[in-house]
Amino acid sequence: MSELTYDSLMDDGNYLGSERARMENKVILDELERKKKARNLAVPTDDNKVKARLREIGEPITLFGERAADRRDRLIYVLSQINAARGDDHPMEEVSSEESEEEREEFYTEGSLELLQARRNLAEFSLPRAQKRVAQQRIDSKIPLGRIIDIRKKVFAGVKRFSNIGSQIGDERPISQVRFAPNNKILATGSWSSTIKLWNVPACTTIRTLRGHGDRVGGVAWHPQATLTQGEGLVNLVSGAGDMCVNLWSLNSDAPLSVMKGHADRICRVAFHPSGNFVASASFDTTWRLWDVNSSKELLLQEGHSKEVYAVEFQGDGALIASGGLDAVGRVWDLRTGRTAMVLDGHVQGIFGIDFSPNGYQIATGAGDDTIRIWDMRSLKALYTIPAHVSNVSDVRFFRADTLPSFKPKAESANVLMNGITEDADADKSHDAEDDIQEWKYRSGLYLASSGYDGYVKLWSADDWQLLRTLTTDSGKVMSVDLTSDGELLASSTYNRNFQLFAPEDVPV
Repeated sequence: MSELTYDSLMDDGNYLGSERARMENKVILDELERKKKARNLAVPTDDNKVKARLREIGEPITLFGERAADRRDRLIYVLSQINAARGDDHPMEEVSSEESEEEREEFYTEGSLELLQARRNLAEFSLPRAQKRVAQQRIDSKIPLGRIIDIRKKVFAGVKRFSNIGSQIGDERPISQVRFAPNNKILATGSWSSTIKLWNVPACTTIRTLRGHGDRVGGVAWHPQATLTQGEGLVNLVSGAGDMCVNLWSLNSDAPLSVMKGHADRICRVAFHPSGNFVASASFDTTWRLWDVNSSKELLLQEGHSKEVYAVEFQGDGALIASGGLDAVGRVWDLRTGRTAMVLDGHVQGIFGIDFSPNGYQIATGAGDDTIRIWDMRSLKALYTIPAHVSNVSDVRFFRADTLPSFKPKAESANVLMNGITEDADADKSHDAEDDIQEWKYRSGLYLASSGYDGYVKLWSADDWQLLRTLTTDSGKVMSVDLTSDGELLASSTYNRNFQLFAPEDVPV
């Protein structure tokens, strides 16, 4: 099968004229019309009257975690739905034709030529990766059920052996995020003291302290090829902080290579695109932004959240990006077109952590309502809700086996036949190696880790979403969690300035 590229992709020129497109447009227009009418509904502002009106129409007077403003918005939504079902337009006030024309006017922001070229580059990068991922999933689907059960048992048995191997004071103030380097030998920690530190793991010795921010660091992320093929003097790390700056760092300097400015409020999480050419940042100014690493310029300012945007993460293919906000809503965006691919609406408190599964179509979100929700992009709905912690879920991370580890050779043994002739074991060795590779590729995305403000790190299976292991820390609030790509280390950062390392009990460190 030839590699799928942007130029070889078939363009369905009749899409806009298809029946499916017309139906989708009709649904969108109907929803916009309902929202326009809802804005003109006369509803009380007094909370007691709002509750009384909700009781009259048979709705719950309050929901868990609902504030007075949210309750009034829910009343407006319910009344607009009732009116739409009845075809009743008289409660709405008449608006002038000029206002109607303004509301019907399409709103958009014209993009730059650099953004257009970036979208094309993103498509060219993501299409062959998606093709390879789907091809691998077809291979995985042919694995016998017995073999899958054996792989699951082996992987989950290793996960259940995780235990604490050490705790290290990492800074003078809480550590907001930890992230392992792609080579699994360096850990980056971002702190509220505005510094970033690089640590040797598992020795927990300091390599370098990066200073360049003027306020608390909210997020750090590694270049996909950092510590592998990326030169130490090039961009290896990105960080975002409360000083509204996104900094790019090398590994051989304490000062940033570049400082990118544009946000109007503090920056929380940041993420590197799988190509290494782009960076995304989430901010309290209710936007997330896309930056060009090579030119250090802002390519895209994306609105869409009604409150602060806290989390942002790229899909493994590089085609999509997910953002989570304190409005309790997540959104999945298609970077190639700029359109919203899915709305993750179901949490009742702000979203603090978000991650794509390596399978490319599932997303995990952790929120202030103490739950993790699993979303399926194929069905465009929530697949499962995990009652994960008894306080805020601060971070979620899927295990991602990016590279094949160096498998240890099994002990050589020769099979002796009845006539005393030894059978060549090369065929058995080849078969064992194939089984190891097959198992390693299948285990990617087989489990995920979560951290919470209840002081625990938890590991979950990513097929039936059951709890595998609960790890205790030395703090009441765990700020973030991360896993190495070889599955041998797990790190968490806490509010009391420490970070912890965990490893399976039988793995030498």
